[in-house]
Amino acid sequence: MLDKHQGARLANLWDDGKAAGMTEPEKLLYRSNLLGSDKRITNYGGGNTSAKVMEKDPLTGEIVEVLWVKGSGGDVGTIKMDGFSTLYMDKLRALKGIYRGVEFEDEMVGYLPHCTFNLNPRAASIDTPLHAYVPKPHVDHMHPDAIIAIAASKNSRELTSKIFGDEIGWLPWKRPGYELGLWLEKFCQENPDARGVVLESHGLFTWGDTAKEAYETTIEIINRAIAWFETENTGPAFGGRSKPVLAAADRAAIAKKLMPVIRGLISAGESKVGHFDDSQAVLDFVTSTSLEPLAALGTSCPDHFLRTKIRPLVVDFDPAQPDVGNTLAGLPEAIATYRADYAAYYERCKRADSPAMRDPNAVVYLVPGVGMITFAKDKATARISAEFYVNAINVMRGASGVSTYVGLPEQEAFDIEYWLLEEAKLQRMPKPKSLAGRIALVTGGAGGIGKATANRLMQEGACVVLADIDETALEAAQTELSTRYGKDFVRSVNMNVTSEAAVESGFGDALLAFGGLDILVSNAGLATSAAVEDTTLGLWNKNMDILATGYFLVSREAFRIFRNQKAGGNVVFVASKNGLAASPGASAYCTAKAAEIHLARCLALEGASAQIRVNVVNPDAVLRGSKIWTGEWKEQRAAAYKMDVDELEAHYRERSMLKLSVFPEDIAEAIYFLASDMSAKSTGNIVNVDAGNAQSFTR
Repeated sequence: MLDKHQGARLANLWDDGKAAGMTEPEKLLYRSNLLGSDKRITNYGGGNTSAKVMEKDPLTGEIVEVLWVKGSGGDVGTIKMDGFSTLYMDKLRALKGIYRGVEFEDEMVGYLPHCTFNLNPRAASIDTPLHAYVPKPHVDHMHPDAIIAIAASKNSRELTSKIFGDEIGWLPWKRPGYELGLWLEKFCQENPDARGVVLESHGLFTWGDTAKEAYETTIEIINRAIAWFETENTGPAFGGRSKPVLAAADRAAIAKKLMPVIRGLISAGESKVGHFDDSQAVLDFVTSTSLEPLAALGTSCPDHFLRTKIRPLVVDFDPAQPDVGNTLAGLPEAIATYRADYAAYYERCKRADSPAMRDPNAVVYLVPGVGMITFAKDKATARISAEFYVNAINVMRGASGVSTYVGLPEQEAFDIEYWLLEEAKLQRMPKPKSLAGRIALVTGGAGGIGKATANRLMQEGACVVLADIDETALEAAQTELSTRYGKDFVRSVNMNVTSEAAVESGFGDALLAFGGLDILVSNAGLATSAAVEDTTLGLWNKNMDILATGYFLVSREAFRIFRNQKAGGNVVFVASKNGLAASPGASAYCTAKAAEIHLARCLALEGASAQIRVNVVNPDAVLRGSKIWTGEWKEQRAAAYKMDVDELEAHYRERSMLKLSVFPEDIAEAIYFLASDMSAKSTGNIVNVDAGNAQSFTR
């Protein structure tokens, strides 16, 4: 039975008022964004749209027919005008004259750049011929769950005819490419009244004479499929439930324990970032009687398959007896077995010119009663992979409810995964940034040094968890950084570093968000000033609680995660020049900062055997952007040096050997160095970033 979300009809979002006055390319963009706004229509990056438009040739001045089609690697939901390829239709038709047959169809991709209109640099996709050869001005190719559920059924041709009659045709499985474009053209010529076609194991093509007609046909056909399933697929999902669903808090607790261990086992060649999904569709699947047999079949749609691999790994966990200890103990063997099975699949299916075997680890991990964990090179890819597998779950749910679900044949799946054209696309991707796949937690992350550090680490591709006690500043910092780098790369947790429970909870949230931890930047702090005789026990304890105990608590939690991951780790303390050089009227602060430095030395000693590095950055007088320097500390330090507050920055600058002010970005640069592989052979070290202060020399 379809769940409520699946059963809901798609809304017709076309607005004649908005479309009025748009050019045909603008209507194509409008239509594309509407279609891509609902994952039930197509998944991220999946499907494509096109329009054939009459335009003036910039060279001859003649009016020519131009194909506008989503370019390679784009996403219809977020595409802009520059995301479309533009090609001369007469040249695309001329390609038929040089086509040498299906054995040589891949070479046709190399001819597509010769068809480019107006020097458009956007690369054309492999699906370009499918759009070009449909004799209609507007064409949509989508991957709707409800349609793929038909396409992936054993009797998909029969079901297509039963649901749509002659309006929608059916074509057998064929890998996307030039030959399929010719098949589609032939179908249209032989069935001039058809409004679209279902591609076996793949998706839906629809078309129209106007942009609006094409859009509304796509919506109508998908809604008819949804309605049919609603009537016909009335039994329990996946044969019914065979395992209990754990409570939400228990599901999260299990995921927090599993994710860093899995991550450590699969990140030897490339750091991975995780994503956890316990949506209702996932829970229905991972508690069902059909979980293991259906999971073993893999996905059907090529787009699903490329994102989720040949098949998922079903984790050996019994939600009826939720002791995760045995599961954790069994993970190394389970993951090793998956890798061996993947290598065997590669050996069975490889061809003479196949690329070398890629990462043999699973992308999708299904945990009975708990949910789905996905791991990929970055958070966005892990999240999107999960979305694709949810699409696949919806497809399996529909197909197995009305027929027999059929996955992509193994050799076909391999030929897509190791397609030379796909390999060429992978080789063109930019080199990963230095911290790609790394996960950092920064305490005091909403302040000057903390936010600058998060920004620097994110510049290099890291995912960052901002931890701070100031909720308003935390929200502002997350908004700023997510706007700059994308929402996938940053999370925030409200964390009082002096609270053991808050620290454990905050680190747990980080694990659930990203799947593990690589870098801890312990930066949360305060500063106080008072003569020793005026220093109260409360003031003394406050410094010790935040600057010593707080650093201990967050380090202890990071060490626990690092040891569970078994993949090393990196801790950077933000201490102070005052930890090495005494200052007047600040005995509590200076003593606590000295404790930080010595704690770092102790941790470096303890962590070395597990490849956990611990280093210290000592700033001095970082006034700009600092929450510490906006409070009493600034006035107190000015009083200690018997000067006005406005003179303080110049005082610190002139006191330095280099006569320079120190800014948050300077500290962030040193932290990045210590957190990166550039300092891979350094631990127990102190880097002073104070513009030079002889008193704080470490030797």
